[in-house]
Amino acid sequence: MLDWLDALLEARDTTVLVTVARAEGSVPREAGARMLVDAARLYDTIGGGHLEYVAAATAREMLAAAPGELAGERRLQRIPLGPALGQCCGGVAWLAFERVEPRAHAHFAALREGLRAGRSWRRRLALDGIDAPALDDPEWNGANDTRLIEDAQGRRWLEEHLTPPAAQLYLFGAGHVGAALVRVMAPLPCAITWIDEREDLFPEALPANVRIEATDIPEAVVAEAPPNASFLVMTHSHALDQRLAEAILRRERLGWFGLIGSQTKRVQFERRLLERGISAARLEDMCCPIGIEGISGKEPAVIAVAVAAQLLRIWQARQ
Repeated sequence: MLDWLDALLEARDTTVLVTVARAEGSVPREAGARMLVDAARLYDTIGGGHLEYVAAATAREMLAAAPGELAGERRLQRIPLGPALGQCCGGVAWLAFERVEPRAHAHFAALREGLRAGRSWRRRLALDGIDAPALDDPEWNGANDTRLIEDAQGRRWLEEHLTPPAAQLYLFGAGHVGAALVRVMAPLPCAITWIDEREDLFPEALPANVRIEATDIPEAVVAEAPPNASFLVMTHSHALDQRLAEAILRRERLGWFGLIGSQTKRVQFERRLLERGISAARLEDMCCPIGIEGISGKEPAVIAVAVAAQLLRIWQARQ
């Protein structure tokens, strides 16, 4: 989801951030889609092959401009997606271009940390000047929204409301499968809280949509999770798996709960949890085995893809 933001903050040289500011008719990506361009590479996507080629050419022209020149700092480009681009979409993409120097990274670091913490942001960028972009927290409760604003004098701004993803996954277990799942889901529209007592298992570099909880009382994390959170349990211990399953199933509200394991493990857990007072009806909310049907491989990467597809299907059905 935030590949462009990770790449921007890791960049040592100047980059250009390209944002779909407005989408009219049929276009490859929605308003708010972003792509980062440096001298050699593209990060993330605005969705169309030749559209991206044109956007990258404009961005690199800006990179070649002298710092401080307006044409090298901000641009707004209207691109019809017709025969001239070799595309048959027929719509119009308005692209906003923003040159980002490394000294401006603090602005984007605050944006990323806020999103990781569940905070919404409003960001406003002047397209006809070189003023620093404004970032504030208006307690925005709506969906992500990106739009162009123009005043009576013809001055234009790009305004974005950025909110944390609605899909929240609490992943228990930092073993091989858990790590593979985090890698697969890093670019997806979700927020992941990754929990394990073994802090040394977590990688030093984390995707922008992941935060870690190194704790020896993971049940407390279950209790603090928001009402519609999804839970996925795949720890190193069956005893811990059972404790977590019980804590999750005792919650008043539950988005989704998956437990790694075979049908035999499910039968054993059902018997034990029934003895612990969990009702048979509530046990139906436990998904075990996990992953979409038809994928039977047991390699961590294969399991991760199957589970990620299952989660995407569940989350999109709720939208």
